[in-house]
Amino acid sequence: MTNISRSNYDPEVEESEYDRLERRWTEQLSELRVTQAGTQIMMGFLLTLSFQPSFETISLFERNLYLSLVITATLATVLAIAPVSFHRILFGHPGAKARVVSITQVLLRLTLILVALVLSGTVALIFNMVLGTTAGIIGGICAVVTITTIWIALPITVLRKLR
Repeated sequence: MTNISRSNYDPEVEESEYDRLERRWTEQLSELRVTQAGTQIMMGFLLTLSFQPSFETISLFERNLYLSLVITATLATVLAIAPVSFHRILFGHPGAKARVVSITQVLLRLTLILVALVLSGTVALIFNMVLGTTAGIIGGICAVVTITTIWIALPITVLRKLR
């Protein structure tokens, strides 16, 4: 390393395209592990709700919100697992690694959006069932604001400081 300070050093500068793709795929796999576990846990939690005795007494709104959350959680789980399928099917084909890494980037972003919706919706549903409609709306909005702040605003702030 020449006169580049440690804090400004970017390993991508010296990587080959293949090494960059391998590193990015490895990083994506780590992110996928966390995301897949999270989506599956959310899905499992949601599925258990319908088997509770009190589920039969929920309002039509709560039932529709619940079913919307199940559909969204299912889609999030499908998207979180999809990169594995892409990799398996395209594995070993020339140029496939770049495609898989690119597609996985999009799928991970979509998964995070759906996870945010499921988390916020679940908070809204629970607060609504326990404390009423107003609390459900407030709880859902607070969850959206918290997720947006931590998952989007904070990284964007850090990114601006890096530039």
